[in-house]
Amino acid sequence: MKSHISNALSDFFFEYETPRQVLVRNRRVGVVCRIIQLGVLAYIIGWVFIYEKGYQSADTAVSSVFTKMKGVGYTSINGSERVWDVADYVFPSQGDASFVVMTNYIITEGQEMGTCPELHGKHNCSTNADCEGGSFKRTGHGQMTGVCVENKTCEVLAWCPVEDDHKIPDPPMLMSAENYTLFIKNSVTFPLFGVSRSNLVEDIDAAYISKCLHHPDDAPLCPIFKLGDIVKLSGFDFETIARVGGAIGIVVDWTCNFDVDVTHCKPQYNFHGLYGNAAETDKAKASVGYNFRYAKHYMDNKVQKRTLLKVFGIRFDIIVQSLARKFDIIPTLTAIGSGVGIFGVATVVCDLVLLYLLPKRAFYKNMKFKYTDTHVQHDSELLGLEKSDYCNLEANARQVQGTGQSNDPDSEAGSTETEK
Repeated sequence: MKSHISNALSDFFFEYETPRQVLVRNRRVGVVCRIIQLGVLAYIIGWVFIYEKGYQSADTAVSSVFTKMKGVGYTSINGSERVWDVADYVFPSQGDASFVVMTNYIITEGQEMGTCPELHGKHNCSTNADCEGGSFKRTGHGQMTGVCVENKTCEVLAWCPVEDDHKIPDPPMLMSAENYTLFIKNSVTFPLFGVSRSNLVEDIDAAYISKCLHHPDDAPLCPIFKLGDIVKLSGFDFETIARVGGAIGIVVDWTCNFDVDVTHCKPQYNFHGLYGNAAETDKAKASVGYNFRYAKHYMDNKVQKRTLLKVFGIRFDIIVQSLARKFDIIPTLTAIGSGVGIFGVATVVCDLVLLYLLPKRAFYKNMKFKYTDTHVQHDSELLGLEKSDYCNLEANARQVQGTGQSNDPDSEAGSTETEK
């Protein structure tokens, strides 16, 4: 028992096993093998390393965005002149990454709580029975009192007079918004690499900002944008989108390679029209544009009143995209190891061709696999020989026999076959 255990341990620690190799000289199989290997090599170099950057580790940024609008608008309605500044036309006013710039509006002044006729088309009536007191209509302005007034509409308890938004001003009231400017300040940090960057890069200083205006070719790094240029670069027509509103996405793209100096990590700005496309007519959509309402409340002779504005505007969403890469030995070795493993596909395919498709598949199978019979151990015991000595005698006998039967496909003689 001890000898078996010691022999097993000795074999485990002091012996080495290697696969049997068979050299096959066959042009078709050789060409198939090399084509597959070249394809795998092209995949590793072209896709894994060049396109997917498999030799680098990647990280996304933690980002912060600050915005500031500048510009003044002017309107004159029925002889009433008004100047609109940033506090009037930007919502919200805190400089968020998502905000709205008012370009058109419908104003209803001097509203106070009371009873008044509903707007025509909201709830028409012919008798008081058509106006159910205490009920509401989803599209109405208030609670019905149960009275049908002379203009054949139901009376409501609401902020009176009710808003009439059937006619949207055209041209837009604040076409001057085309000349407003937007300043974007963006800071990003890549935690994995410990790198922080700002869109105010090395070449941008206070003097440059005071006079620059973003242009894709002439001033691609300038962080000050003209609203008319943003709308144009997003593929929209300013007058069309200003009339009913819309949405535009501003993408700040940080795609950086930290294998070179970090000063080469600079942002790129892209503009995308989200909705409000000039090619989309009002008839093509159930709801067109972007609008909302807000009210300014005040007291007049101890009576609470308000000024209601239905605002049509352009919503800007600033989206930061980031991806930084840097060389890392771990993903490099992983990519190389997986590529070497894929090379085994060539061996599997060629073995299938040799063993199952070629006319001489029986000959190749005999060369590739070595078969052992149970009678070997029995015969060696009868002759009083060690198993290894018996196998050597049997191999020598086959070799001598093979000199006269070289065409026997089951013989190990002539193990190299050449295609004619």
